[in-house]
Amino acid sequence: MRALVTVLAALTFGMPAQLFAQDQQTTDYGQPSEYSDPVESYSQDEIVDAVSDFFGVTAEAAASALERVFSDLGRPVGYIAGEEVAGAAGIGLRYGEGYLTLRGLNERQKVYWRGPSIGFDAGGNASRVFVLVYNLDDVDRLYQRFPGVEGTAYFVAGLGVNYQRADDVTLAPIRSGVGLRAGANIGYLAYSRRRAWLPF
Repeated sequence: MRALVTVLAALTFGMPAQLFAQDQQTTDYGQPSEYSDPVESYSQDEIVDAVSDFFGVTAEAAASALERVFSDLGRPVGYIAGEEVAGAAGIGLRYGEGYLTLRGLNERQKVYWRGPSIGFDAGGNASRVFVLVYNLDDVDRLYQRFPGVEGTAYFVAGLGVNYQRADDVTLAPIRSGVGLRAGANIGYLAYSRRRAWLPF
């Protein structure tokens, strides 16, 4: 009887991985995606429209920037839309905030991020950021440090894109006009539910 109650509770209150499913595919990381239901992910057309509206660029420019991301990673299960400020003089800092939207969840969640970097870049900037989210089957898994994936930074149609990965969750931040900085430094971003000023 106790086992039956446990199973019913899990089915009632649990959140199965299929809720955040995406197309089954093999990524550049050599690991096939374990999520296979495309209904619970965002199509390329949906993301192109969202990115175009968010950055105020043409759909063609958004599609150009997203083409490689979809080729590498497939369809995302969610996205974060927000803003950030960053500055560097060899050692850099980045702070941002936005709202997480996941397919299958009715409400957006506020997300903060911050992190250090080291490299050859200098200066400061403020930018809008649209982060594609992959393989996130539990929102709590977002709140950790995400190092950049070496060799993934690129710049297309005025939008810079790079990949971050931790515990099989992959993030693809898209920034307006500042993507080239990603190729000149290394670091990580820590995502959290609450604002924090210490970058480490």
